[in-house]
Amino acid sequence: MNRLNDLFEKIPHSLIAFIARFSIAAVFWKSGQTKVEGFAVDLVSGTFVFDNPHLADSTIPLFSSEYALPLIPPETAAYLATFNEHFFPVLILLGLATRFSALALLGMTLTIQLFVYPDAYPTHGTWAAVLLYLMARGPGVLSIDHLLARRHRGARTL
Repeated sequence: MNRLNDLFEKIPHSLIAFIARFSIAAVFWKSGQTKVEGFAVDLVSGTFVFDNPHLADSTIPLFSSEYALPLIPPETAAYLATFNEHFFPVLILLGLATRFSALALLGMTLTIQLFVYPDAYPTHGTWAAVLLYLMARGPGVLSIDHLLARRHRGARTL
């Protein structure tokens, strides 16, 4: 059993972080893609549409009914959510401002859990675990954050 544990402990953080970054970015990106028309990017399927991006006709009504949030008008919530679901996943995938981006998506996850789908705690708990891992451990060596940190450390020693 100790040998198996030793083997598991050799799984590199950077591999775990890369898979976590790709997976959580895909969750939010795919959700954001359902809210827009005229713009579609799916690296896995090879779908690329660059037309006239705008909110889908169903997006604001969705935020008026099913996704209704307290204190935020549906139009504002729709635009904020759509922006957040596109912007922060790109940053996380690139490993740029990873910890801050993970925090932003964790805030969105908590909002969804508390106000939209309170019974979806198994899914949201999984998202939260991935985001907390990225916040605590960072994006790993396969990231722009890592390159910037190395450059910053090198500049400090000069």
